[in-house]
Amino acid sequence: MLVSVPGARVNVEVSGDGPPVLLLHGWPHTSFVWHEVAAGLADQFTVLAPDMRGIGASEPTDGGRDAATLAGDVIGVLDALGLPHAGVVAIDAGVAPAFLAALTHPERVSRLVLMEGLLPGVSGAEEFLGNGPPWWFGFHSVPELAETVLEGREAEYLAYFLTGPSIRRDIGADARDAFTQAYTGRAALRAGFELYRAGSANAQAVSAALRTSRLTMPTLAVSGGVVGAAIGAQLTTVADDLHQASVDDCGHIIPLEQPAALVDILRRFML
Repeated sequence: MLVSVPGARVNVEVSGDGPPVLLLHGWPHTSFVWHEVAAGLADQFTVLAPDMRGIGASEPTDGGRDAATLAGDVIGVLDALGLPHAGVVAIDAGVAPAFLAALTHPERVSRLVLMEGLLPGVSGAEEFLGNGPPWWFGFHSVPELAETVLEGREAEYLAYFLTGPSIRRDIGADARDAFTQAYTGRAALRAGFELYRAGSANAQAVSAALRTSRLTMPTLAVSGGVVGAAIGAQLTTVADDLHQASVDDCGHIIPLEQPAALVDILRRFML
């Protein structure tokens, strides 16, 4: 369904019944990254899986892919659906928005789960970033470059992220097709790359919020096979009630590579 948040209309896949859990995707994903996890949780939870603004089935927007705006969209989805609070789960580029939503609206985020992403400007990831950020961060961050170079070659480029060295278990043709379709065309590519172009603004927003707040709700760091324990190391410095879990035999896209294992972890943490 399409729901209105300030300045945008975002698609939210809703399933199940019970305490609400909101699942936030990364790049190059859409809400489809959660479809197996949502099915596994739906017997006990109301599962909300939004497409980030301007991505997937959400209506196109100009800008708004910075973490602070996307954090506002998390709260906006809860407002639109009349929900006072929810557990929030995020991966990859969804990590910073989910973190900011929890930090700035702690009364709306009952539990927080972060995986396979990093918090900009927060200590603890120095070892992971010892050789600098991954190569594509710089490429994606140059305005207008990546979408100009890659238009018409989306499938070939995205295959690196969907079948390449960060993937240990096949995520399935349906997911690859859905993600490729969602990021095909210059405007769709740009919307995804703007998640990277907001890096400096995200670091500033996180640093500003941490000057006056810490995470007070139960928080879980889930390690996959790429970012691994680095997110847990970061959260150690900013979370009062931190738990940690890991998923074996898995690469970067945990919800599609090991959905059953992730469902088990989320059930035990959210209940």
